[in-house]
Amino acid sequence: MKFGLRRLPVDMLAAAIGVNSRNRLSTLMYHRVMDEPDYMRSGETILEDFKWQMELISRYFCPLSISDALELMESGSLPERAICVTFDDGYADNAVHALPILKKWRIPATVFVSTNFLDGGIMWNDLILEGFKNPALERIDLSNYGLGKHLLDSKEARYSSACEVLTKIKHLNPVLRDNIVGFISNHLDSIPTDLMLTSGQLLHLRNEGVEIGAHTHTHPILASLENGDAYFEISNSKKILETIIGGTVNYFAYPNGKQGQDFCDEHASMVEEIGFRAAFSTMVGVSDVNTDRYRIPRFTPWDKSRARFLVRLILNMKRLVGN
Repeated sequence: MKFGLRRLPVDMLAAAIGVNSRNRLSTLMYHRVMDEPDYMRSGETILEDFKWQMELISRYFCPLSISDALELMESGSLPERAICVTFDDGYADNAVHALPILKKWRIPATVFVSTNFLDGGIMWNDLILEGFKNPALERIDLSNYGLGKHLLDSKEARYSSACEVLTKIKHLNPVLRDNIVGFISNHLDSIPTDLMLTSGQLLHLRNEGVEIGAHTHTHPILASLENGDAYFEISNSKKILETIIGGTVNYFAYPNGKQGQDFCDEHASMVEEIGFRAAFSTMVGVSDVNTDRYRIPRFTPWDKSRARFLVRLILNMKRLVGN
């Protein structure tokens, strides 16, 4: 027998799977909410999907701000199916597209911002995507960087080549990586200046109740940096954001976010020393009172159907990340 979502409450589904969600916190991670699909960014959430995802979260879960969730967790009073919604990087569509939907369903959120790209900047990965997407570019030779030659004769070829390059250079030293990005971006006639938040949009998000968190200054892989440079990246982003919003920034998200690969124990110690109350990774799972506050897991179910989206959210609650 098939059941519609309304006829099969999530608590019954959770019981069938064997999940007890009380005092466990799910934290979702998004980046962009795009108004229409982009073949070069197939993993990003589009507006129509975000609408039904937030509706389901409002209907079947207990959405909380990070501040409220952590306070309730500490006191042992976190409600069943508690969930937080977060966004990384600081894209303008967080304010333009996501915010109205979040307000409609009364869902608190946190936006983690890489401050170097505010007010007209663009992240290095977007420069790569824009470069390979450029229809005037039919081929590109990256042999001097050990990245081969790429024939860009179809959308599929452009996408696969961009993904290959992104994967290979992500963990390079930032100076070498920026040289490669600069070479590719030189093939662009123009560079978008409206992808990221402006300071005004950031302040608007804050005034609408969105919590603002830090995500470093230039979005480096912290493990690729000397400790002094990593400390500056973390602390400078906090200072800049606090100047813009006129308040304290309490939360941090690690770029890329994999423990041991993208950030290490010393970076978690830096985050704590600089004065953040908690930090977020991209380890899959949920957190509870025993989870290290500077390694809180996050994930996003990318399923395109409502039923699969709900099931994956519930299944994730079984993956408790402790100390």
